[in-house]
Amino acid sequence: MPFPATHPTLASALLARGYEEPTPVQLAVLQPETEGRDLLVSAQTGSGKTVAYGLAAAPTLMGDADRLPRATAPLALVIAPTRELAMQVHKELAWLYADAGARIVACIGGMDVRREARALEGGCHIVVGTPGRLCDHLSRGRLNTGSLRVVVLDEADEMLDLGFKDELEQILSATPTDRRTLLFSATIAREIATLARKYQRDAMRIDTVSGTRQHADIDYRAVLAAPNEAEHAVVNVLRWFESPTAMVFCSTRDMVRHMQSSLQERGFSAVALSGELSQAERTRALDALRSGGARVCVATDVAARGIDLPDLGLVIHAALPSDSATLLHRSGRTGRAGRKGTCVLVVPAIRRRKAEQLLAGARVQAHWSGAPTADEIRTRDGERLLADPILTEEFTPEDQALGQALLAGRSPEEIAAALVRLYRANLPDPEEIRAMSVGPERRPQAVHGSNERYERAERPARAPRADRSGDDRPRPERSNDDRPRPERSNDDRSNEPSVWFGMPIGRQDKADPKWLVPLICRLGGVTKRDIGSIKIFDGETRFEITQSMAERFTACIAATDDDEVTISASSAPTTGTSPRPQRDASGPGYNKEAYNKGAPPRRSSAAPADRRRTAPKLNSSRKRAS
Repeated sequence: MPFPATHPTLASALLARGYEEPTPVQLAVLQPETEGRDLLVSAQTGSGKTVAYGLAAAPTLMGDADRLPRATAPLALVIAPTRELAMQVHKELAWLYADAGARIVACIGGMDVRREARALEGGCHIVVGTPGRLCDHLSRGRLNTGSLRVVVLDEADEMLDLGFKDELEQILSATPTDRRTLLFSATIAREIATLARKYQRDAMRIDTVSGTRQHADIDYRAVLAAPNEAEHAVVNVLRWFESPTAMVFCSTRDMVRHMQSSLQERGFSAVALSGELSQAERTRALDALRSGGARVCVATDVAARGIDLPDLGLVIHAALPSDSATLLHRSGRTGRAGRKGTCVLVVPAIRRRKAEQLLAGARVQAHWSGAPTADEIRTRDGERLLADPILTEEFTPEDQALGQALLAGRSPEEIAAALVRLYRANLPDPEEIRAMSVGPERRPQAVHGSNERYERAERPARAPRADRSGDDRPRPERSNDDRPRPERSNDDRSNEPSVWFGMPIGRQDKADPKWLVPLICRLGGVTKRDIGSIKIFDGETRFEITQSMAERFTACIAATDDDEVTISASSAPTTGTSPRPQRDASGPGYNKEAYNKGAPPRRSSAAPADRRRTAPKLNSSRKRAS
């Protein structure tokens, strides 16, 4: 579908740029009924919003003229949440309004404020900036808002999430009341609706998200990994997809620094983006990604908002996002403007339910699998080598001469093996990783804020309590010297058979299920759902693992290098116990022989009469005092 009728000057710019068909949001804002009205638009990240509101504002800014009038006070103001998004908007509007003679000034935090002040004093048509820097220019009298005809709030939900509500209200309160206000947001939450009612006049609501699947151009995948192998899973995912540009999201700045260093040590060309970097450092990192000097960008949520990178085909969540909205914002860095992309969540086994809730809240479906293994990646590397264009391109005479010289001294097999080694030398080595068993996918319950209803997967019906009482699994009897203490039991939750394991940690080591369960999950690559009874003795602990996970658990503990904790297969605690130590009748109440052997001391119930004590009676005055 061609673009609807728009301003001729901008139409020629679109044609020169190669725009042939409008995106849904661009088509919606160019309908005849939207002209001259305030707009409240919900559109997902990467849907072409910048060009959309640039086209929508043209009739108000230019009218029937071919060019904009002489630059004096600004006619349009675009507010963006982050520096990178503001710079991107400035770049997009520059080519869109180039033939119209537009002068566009960027006011962005971290840039030279004196240069911005001189540009504002010299006159401009459009101002693009971040809320903090715009408020600074406004309070100092450098930004003249009296002639504004159009105000655009780009990604308003992110600006509110970042705490810019007061700055937005300060800016909007200083603009003329007859202006057009175009508000674009990925989601229309309660705060966005309140802002629209306060500062817009009879806004037309445009929704390009409802009724369609979130991020239809993004392939969502969830990779299950052992908790101590999440970093290795990130490496193998990068190697498996081999995207020209990839972005890895971390939760903290420390994690960003660690992940970037780890990837660089393995041979990846990686840069970092976090709030602690200066604007010059952020610009150099983005330039390296755009020029191909770097392949992987490791970033935090806030630092990566608004970034648009070419050929960004892969987004990896090394740390799970805090909520579903953050998941969508992260994932929206790929699959932009009709391009395909892949989003991978690296999910530690103990946090699978959290990941399922995030996906349900975002209303996206993901394919669950284990992380690619080293053997699978090497096989895929071989397939890529066989399909590499270098084998199908035409050879030059120099190439043929050198090839004949090689054949004169080497066999074809030796040359082919050297080619394989040369190909692999430029690739980072994959990590050896445990194969994870994903198991059946579980559907989480309804999540707050979601419009869809999710139900739990069917579970086997629980047996009546009377039937469960006949459980014939052996249970140890209580004894004095080695009394098993059932600290945690899942016997009443499932009737699935189980296998017993043991470790040389007991009550004398202050064993407690609070830290035993995470230890077992970490070393064995299982979740707490797979652990049955835990029985703690004086010198050891025995626990159950469900039979379906026992083989995997055995393989994981065999591959774990942990000198302090040794887990091995064991048998169920026996019902037979050693007899209680006999009391020494001639002693003063203690069995010394049993005590010397390590049994806990026991006081005789019949102590000698000369050693009996009676509590003194309180007199009446002491009773009253107490």
